[in-house]
Amino acid sequence: MASDAWISSSMPYLRPGEGGGQGDAWGEEAAARGRRGTQRILHAGEVPAPAVVARLLGIEDRDTVVVRRRIMYLDEEPCELTDSYYPAQIAAGTGLAGTTKIRGGAVSLLAELGHVGRRVREDVTARMPDAEERELLRIGAEEPVLRLERVVLDGADRAIQADLITMPAQRQRLRYELRMG
Repeated sequence: MASDAWISSSMPYLRPGEGGGQGDAWGEEAAARGRRGTQRILHAGEVPAPAVVARLLGIEDRDTVVVRRRIMYLDEEPCELTDSYYPAQIAAGTGLAGTTKIRGGAVSLLAELGHVGRRVREDVTARMPDAEERELLRIGAEEPVLRLERVVLDGADRAIQADLITMPAQRQRLRYELRMG
C-alpha cells in the first residue's frame, strides 16, 4: 500500500449533520487533514434499479430508484466513484433526485423526511476496473479497485439507502472501528 493512502471511515457519512457544517462531510474530512475534498455530480434522478441495488434495497430488479452518481476528488485528483441509491417512494421529488447541493447533506435530508439510519452493513471486494472506471479515476488497466457495497437500514430494518463506491485500491485504506457491548 502506498504511504500516502487515504484512510477512510464510513461514520461521518452516516450521521445527519456530522461535522456541524453544511453537510459536506467529504470536504470537512479532507480540510481537517489539510487537503481539499470536492465532488462533481454526474447524474441524479430516477432509474431502474440495477440487480445489485435491488438486492441491497430489498426490491425487485428494475423497480424505480433515485440515484445520485458522483466523482469525489482529493486535491483535484479523482479518488472515488460514489453512486447512492434511494427507494423511489422515499426520494422521488426531493432534493435527492436533483443535481444541486443538498443543504445539510443527503443523510440530513433523509432524516427530515423521517428516515433515519440505525444500522449499516458494508461489504468490500477487490477487482480490476472496467474501462469507464479507469477513465473516470484516471488509473491504469492493471491497477485494482476496491468496491464497497453499503446498505443503510432504519429502526424497522427497512433499507433507506444503498451505496456503490469504487476506489483505486493503491490509494485507499478503509478503517473500521466497532464498539463492543
